[in-house]
Amino acid sequence: MNQVNIAVIGTGRMGSVHTRNLARSIPEANLVAVCDIRLEVAQAIANELGIWRVVQDYRELLADTSIDAILIATNTNTHAFIVKDVAAAGKHIFCEKPIALELAEVDEALAAVERASIKFQVGFNRRFDKSFQRVHDLVASGDLGRPCILHIVSRDPEPPPVEYARTSGGMFIDMTIHDFDMARYQVGEIDEVYAMGKVLVAPDYASVGDLDTTIVTLKFKNGAMGVIDNSRQAVYGYDQRLEVFCSNGVAMAENERENTTVKAGGDGYHSARLPHFFMNRYAPCYVEEVRRFIECVRDDKPVPATGEDGRMAIVLGHAAWKSYHENRPVKVSEVG
Repeated sequence: MNQVNIAVIGTGRMGSVHTRNLARSIPEANLVAVCDIRLEVAQAIANELGIWRVVQDYRELLADTSIDAILIATNTNTHAFIVKDVAAAGKHIFCEKPIALELAEVDEALAAVERASIKFQVGFNRRFDKSFQRVHDLVASGDLGRPCILHIVSRDPEPPPVEYARTSGGMFIDMTIHDFDMARYQVGEIDEVYAMGKVLVAPDYASVGDLDTTIVTLKFKNGAMGVIDNSRQAVYGYDQRLEVFCSNGVAMAENERENTTVKAGGDGYHSARLPHFFMNRYAPCYVEEVRRFIECVRDDKPVPATGEDGRMAIVLGHAAWKSYHENRPVKVSEVG
């Protein structure tokens, strides 16, 4: 198999990114169709990229034996049932995170994947960031000794609309989910979560029971400790930093800037701004995560971000919410 025939279901914000990447930047993929319930949206990107097949009902794609894989980038509340349908059709799946908001739905979807014996990758794009990968490799090599403290800083430049927060699953599942996955990727399995949070910068969030500023402390099964520092509003830009402090040293990934130029004068030192948001900061990661999925399908290799990784991120999100509401540390085993 020189190329993998793939179709995209959902051509909204993330789906359009994946569709353009597949068409323009991943030669191992042959993008054969796009689908969206809003047919005009799918047709517009198909016209832009020269994709000949456009459908409104994703089930039309499932009977096509020439399609090897499906990328799912629809609204979160549709992921689980589409995964089950695609798995039943025997096609490999790349699914945007989260698989579902409720753990029972996640487990049903993953059971369907297991029955079908297909490849299933979850869209944790930050695992494919070159700096975060380098930190992971340095820690995993053992050269720095035993991991002791993980610190993740992840702060958005501005809060999403409150209407989005109303259905997103809340900050710990919508935003911190990436950091929970990164914590596991860098240090290992987590045993206990203690979460604190406030509404400090987006007052409307209180009306939907969500938060905008949080600290989550972690206890890892290997004895290490961790802190995740989240905010919905960093006025200076998209703040993304990572540090793993070890017994013999430290590995750090600092913020990436728009350029590396520094201006110095009588009024001090000035450097470039941070990227405005995730689409700018993590653009190469969105290409690489799907390229790796295509490679795994083509070469029959294990995927780098599994269904279990997707499940554990949801488990940790629910554990954080339980900890916040009950004001106590929560063992992960209490949830999942």
